[in-house]
Amino acid sequence: QMQLVESGGGLVQAGGSLKLSCAASGRTFSSYAMGWFRQTPGKEREFVARISWTAGTTYYADSVKGRFTISRDNAKSTVYLQMNSLTPADTAVYYCAASTIISTSSKMYNYWGQGTQVTVSS
Repeated sequence: QMQLVESGGGLVQAGGSLKLSCAASGRTFSSYAMGWFRQTPGKEREFVARISWTAGTTYYADSVKGRFTISRDNAKSTVYLQMNSLTPADTAVYYCAASTIISTSSKMYNYWGQGTQVTVSS
C-alpha cells in the first residue's frame, strides 16, 4: 500500500497562488507516475496534471495549462502542484494519486490521498 497525504490547500483571492504538496510513503515513490485531480460537489473527478516517474514528461488539462505546474522530488517522495493566477473556477477538493502507468484517467490510478480543499474567492 502507498499512503498519500496532501497539504497546502486553503482560501485565496482570485489572481493569487497556492502550492500543494503530496507526501508519499509505503512504496517506492519513483516507481509511480503521479497525478493531480480535482472534484467539486456533484461532478466527476477531473484530471488536472500528471508527471512521469522521473519528471521527464508532464501533461496538463487545458483549463490549467500555463497557470499550474506539477513537479516532483523523488528524494523527498513528494509531488507538488504550483497554482498561479487562480480563479473561482479552480475551487475544488484537490487529490493526488499514484499510478504504475502514465495516464490522465482516474481509473488508472491505484492510490489516492484524502484531498485538500482549495477555495478561490472573487
